[in-house]
Amino acid sequence: MQRQGFIGGSAAIRLRVAGGVLLAAHLAFVAWYSLRPLDVPWVVPANLHPFHSIRADLELGGPEAARRLGRGLGLLAPLGVLLPLLHGRLHVSPFGSLVRTAAAGAMLSLTVELLQTGVPGQVVDVDSIVLGTLGVALAHTLVVPAGRAWLRRRTTRRRRTAVRQEEPSQGRTPTIPRVGIAP
Repeated sequence: MQRQGFIGGSAAIRLRVAGGVLLAAHLAFVAWYSLRPLDVPWVVPANLHPFHSIRADLELGGPEAARRLGRGLGLLAPLGVLLPLLHGRLHVSPFGSLVRTAAAGAMLSLTVELLQTGVPGQVVDVDSIVLGTLGVALAHTLVVPAGRAWLRRRTTRRRRTAVRQEEPSQGRTPTIPRVGIAP
């Protein structure tokens, strides 16, 4: 039995499974990239002041600032698409979906930052949490509503063609009148 509002059919199941595999692969990459020990001659102090390192990056100017901020925005951005894909709902509130996805991205970003406290060469930066969450929210906003609308149109179109392809009705099914039984 198909649950109301979920993507149905074998193609949709393959899409959700592919989303789960891609999510696992992306999380493995994030863990490798963020939690590997680094050999550095010195370590800058942890940044616990919001927007401090973002301001410092912007002071570097043009391409270098864009590269550093883009790296912060892009690391967790695929989660903005993969988490709703894994969930598989077509008919949800766009705002509610954005809030849930951004909250999950923030929690994952916070988890990565907390795990970095024990990794040599990695430094905790509160702005990484801000940029990671913003990247997830931007990716979700740019891709998910349009993708869901496309999938809704596609499933509606398939349902219409399936109804047209059914055999035409040939009238009422004949019934045999009841015959009374003699006493």
